[in-house]
Amino acid sequence: MATSNKDNSKGKISLKYKIILGVFAGLSVFVIATSYYIYQMAYTPNVLTQKGAKEQVLYIPKGMKYDELAKKLRTEGTIQHPVAFGVFSKWLGYVDNVKAGRYILTPKTNTIDFVRQLRSGNQAPVNVTFNQNLRFLTDLAGKITNNLELDSAEFATYLQDESTAKEFGFDKDNFISMFIPNTYEMYWTATKEEVVERMKKEYDKFWTDKRKELAKAKGLSQKEVAILASIVDAETRYADEKPRVAGVYLNRLEKEMLLQADPTLVFAHKDFTIKRVLNSHKEIESPFNTYKYAGLPPAPIRLPSISGLNAVLNAENHEYIFFCAKEDLSGYHAFAKTNAEHEANARRYHRALNERGIK
Repeated sequence: MATSNKDNSKGKISLKYKIILGVFAGLSVFVIATSYYIYQMAYTPNVLTQKGAKEQVLYIPKGMKYDELAKKLRTEGTIQHPVAFGVFSKWLGYVDNVKAGRYILTPKTNTIDFVRQLRSGNQAPVNVTFNQNLRFLTDLAGKITNNLELDSAEFATYLQDESTAKEFGFDKDNFISMFIPNTYEMYWTATKEEVVERMKKEYDKFWTDKRKELAKAKGLSQKEVAILASIVDAETRYADEKPRVAGVYLNRLEKEMLLQADPTLVFAHKDFTIKRVLNSHKEIESPFNTYKYAGLPPAPIRLPSISGLNAVLNAENHEYIFFCAKEDLSGYHAFAKTNAEHEANARRYHRALNERGIK
């Protein structure tokens, strides 16, 4: 009987071990399966792009909540596995830490990297481009905000506020000259203050000590250089001719002659469809009428270009005091030292206009 009890005891222990081993094996399988599932959720690519596209751009506006973002990702088909995104958003603390921005995603982006990218706010910059073909701050506001979240009307109001110009050392009329035309990288979420502060830094960077010395040598302030450059830009579209045109105006200023710049009359009339300036246009009462008032007008007539600014600073040294468009209508100009030469050039040009019916 003792032997029988001993065998029963061994049998019970053996059964106990089998149960433990079975439970352990089951748990192991569960852990392995769960771990594999979690691994798959974490590291499986979870971004969808248009067929053939190498990347997807995601915009998250300021103030967007996590639930709104999750819905946006689902409805726009940005992610393949919404559940995985939700799980890791909670685990990594992104649910309460949504950051606005413009994010570049690729088809190989997995869930955990996707959530980490959004949580870190690691957004991609955009190109902000504007050129000299802008006349007013409102035009500039519309152009700058093309690739930004910033509202153009709000930005225009900010730019036209006298206090904004004063903050950066300008007045409302010449504030536009602080914006150097070029292409700049900015974040899509940049505020109006950040944009203008960036433009002031670019302005200061442009105005090196050498450029300041060149301006001083010509008896011009930085703002006066911008005003004259805006006129030069309006007179010719050819960069190689701008230094010569600038030289003409500098000669006239030195001789205390009226500038008699047709583009300033067009600006005074605010009619930019004018192709041919007539004597009647010269009668307008305006500080921009350089046929009536000596010296430079009070502000730029357009956003001065880099080539225009450099043309004034490096103006050609010559004795020309007149110029008019060439009769071939190429856009280039005929230059003259005397009024007689200028009148002859002007007659040829006007004859060409009349022959083509341009009024």
